[in-house]
Amino acid sequence: MDLPKGLPAWLALLERRHPKSIQLGLERVGRVGAALGLRVSFPVISVAGTNGKGSVCAFLDAMLGEAGYKVGLYTSPHLLRFNERIRIAGHMVEDAEIVEALNVVEQGRGETALTYFEHTTLAAMLLFSQARVEAAVLEVGLGGRLDAVNLFDADCAVVTPVDIDHIDYLGPDREAIGREKCGIFRTGRPAVCIDPDPPASVLAMAERLNVPLRRIGHDILIEREQGQWLCRVGDAVYPDLPNPAMVGDYQFANAAAAISALDCMKARLPVPLTALRRGLAQAVIPGRFQVVGQAPLRIIDVAHNPHAASALARNLADIPRAGRCFAVLAMLADKDVAGVIAPLLNRIDVWLLAGLPGSRGQSAEMLAAHFDPKQAHVEIYPDVAEAWRTACQQAGPADTILVFGSFLTVAETLALISGKRNG
Repeated sequence: MDLPKGLPAWLALLERRHPKSIQLGLERVGRVGAALGLRVSFPVISVAGTNGKGSVCAFLDAMLGEAGYKVGLYTSPHLLRFNERIRIAGHMVEDAEIVEALNVVEQGRGETALTYFEHTTLAAMLLFSQARVEAAVLEVGLGGRLDAVNLFDADCAVVTPVDIDHIDYLGPDREAIGREKCGIFRTGRPAVCIDPDPPASVLAMAERLNVPLRRIGHDILIEREQGQWLCRVGDAVYPDLPNPAMVGDYQFANAAAAISALDCMKARLPVPLTALRRGLAQAVIPGRFQVVGQAPLRIIDVAHNPHAASALARNLADIPRAGRCFAVLAMLADKDVAGVIAPLLNRIDVWLLAGLPGSRGQSAEMLAAHFDPKQAHVEIYPDVAEAWRTACQQAGPADTILVFGSFLTVAETLALISGKRNG
């Protein structure tokens, strides 16, 4: 078979080749990794959890980069360009290099079927090895125990808050989901958990594997003052820290997770306090309560589960309210719609519901079934573009437009704003 010539063609092939977009398990990807002779010689920090993974990874990348390390950062999903997923020394890897790595994986896989995520994860790690990165920060795609990222042993594992999401793959409750998340723990190696009330399964796994586990509220303490804060990690104190550049009280816990992970790794990756401070002030990622316009105030957020929606509601509550609030909402079919809209019902005046395409998407009519017409003003639109355009037409200068519900919802809106979609 002739291999695709460019990155878009490669990604299109990967999307249609495997019968399942998600197929958890390490046997297949491990077999291909071994065939490629893929060896990791650099320290690895892996991050799992339901919410906050991307922010923790961004803090780690920024702090290590400010300390002068050449860092490989692997995250998912992307918003506008696949290249967002693979960064080396703070820069997205170019198309040609990614294509070359995808070709190498293709030649090494033989008859083994790989999913989109598995193929691209191996390609990312090949790129990191070839670039001789000095550290890698890896965001788990789904779960942890059976995720392709877990093929690579974490020298330090981070677990962010655990909540109900992806129940078809991870289990019906926090205990089952926590068991999957902490599958990235390794015997005797340190781990960090910033869930304030972690599932018992996480604590049990740490004890069984003799993992030195640092927990927020126990071994990790945050003390906030006006304009700055300090973080205590065990006996270490990191003082006079600037507030995180990313908005939301929960970003302090995410930042503390990064600081704690680096404290665990200080023998191999020493990071001076000045680098921690600069990283805190610089780390940002799109789509996390991101302001994309003023008058009306326009905010996008990838929140797509109840835990994230509650945090989004708290952020909205902190904004002085002048006019009405319009919400453009589009979600995937496997999400807890009722749990997502509940904390926001009292914050939103007009709901503009939109459909998402694909086998996992759901229509606006399906979303509308979760609303009580007596409690919410609901409008139905075929897609995000139409809902977004209508919100922009209806909202006045003092109003707020919020777009949320899925990475796909935010990506479509960003594409519209940037002119990469009509409208």
